Amino acid sequence: MTSPIDIEDGGTAAVTDDAPKPAKTGEEQSHEGRSPGQLMWLRFKRDRTGVVSACVVLLYFVVAALAPLIAKAYGKNPYTLYSREPEYPFLLDDFAMPSGSFGGMSGDFWFGVEPKLGRDVFTMLLYGMRTSLYMAVLVTTLCVVTGVLIGMVSGFFGGRVDYWLGRVTDFFLAFPQQLFFIAFMPVVTAMFVSPQDETPTYLRAVAITLVMWFLGWMGLARLVRGSVLTLREREFVEAAKVSGASPWRIVRKEILPNIVTPILVQATYILPSTILSIAFLSYIGVGFVEPTPDWGRMFAIGADVYEQDPMFMFFPGVALVVFVLSFNLLGDSVRDAFDPKTGR
Repeated sequence: MTSPIDIEDGGTAAVTDDAPKPAKTGEEQSHEGRSPGQLMWLRFKRDRTGVVSACVVLLYFVVAALAPLIAKAYGKNPYTLYSREPEYPFLLDDFAMPSGSFGGMSGDFWFGVEPKLGRDVFTMLLYGMRTSLYMAVLVTTLCVVTGVLIGMVSGFFGGRVDYWLGRVTDFFLAFPQQLFFIAFMPVVTAMFVSPQDETPTYLRAVAITLVMWFLGWMGLARLVRGSVLTLREREFVEAAKVSGASPWRIVRKEILPNIVTPILVQATYILPSTILSIAFLSYIGVGFVEPTPDWGRMFAIGADVYEQDPMFMFFPGVALVVFVLSFNLLGDSVRDAFDPKTGR
């Protein structure tokens, strides 16, 4: 559209109202018409550290899920005492240590053999990974669900509900976790099994899950509560209340989508921490015991023979460090993808 304007010689000139607009950058054009989830995915794909960490974590879960098939193709299992098999007469020396170099590594035993018993380390690691990851996923899921529910109820309703739920959270936070694990695990198992009987593996798994769930949800509950307290005073929540929306709809449609980021990031930190706690329980003898393969139990065995056979602890140690590091880096990358303002 044009309009005339006076000039000094009395004439008129036409000017346009539509001034030229600056060209949009490629990034701005690529972001047009995309949902927040799509933008998060684009930012995450550009983070090489996050992509590599995600691939490593996914590989661990795939290997854990396929552990029986891998062991079958490999031709070994984590329970057979191969030192007593006639086809391996010299697997262990006179001191019950692997007779071969590097912990008995060979074409038959890729990661060597276990001192004293002669079990295959490779399959012990596979099944130990399977045990730890499955347990950690279950415990993390329970802790996240519990923490989110209690945190949202406490923050949204406030008042006496917030006060009493806060005191319950403080009560659980007062427990020293490591000492409580050591003291309470035998109590839980003794409630169902006589001291003269061997505790079944499934019962130990249930006891570990209950204890870790019992003491693992409080940090996330406090985080969610603080986020909800901030959001419930925002204009869009007040508008939902004025429009007559039910509390359940407000929480589900207005508040929960805005706290997905801290929940997801916190979950990526809870899971590796849970794996370390499960390994700790088995290491000190109150978690999984013989013959269940477990990372913590492998560390306990390796601690007794590290001077004679340091290689036995090498592979489970590397596997655990790589997984925990990858999951922590993945959590940082997910956080940065959801909130680019916190980019490193």
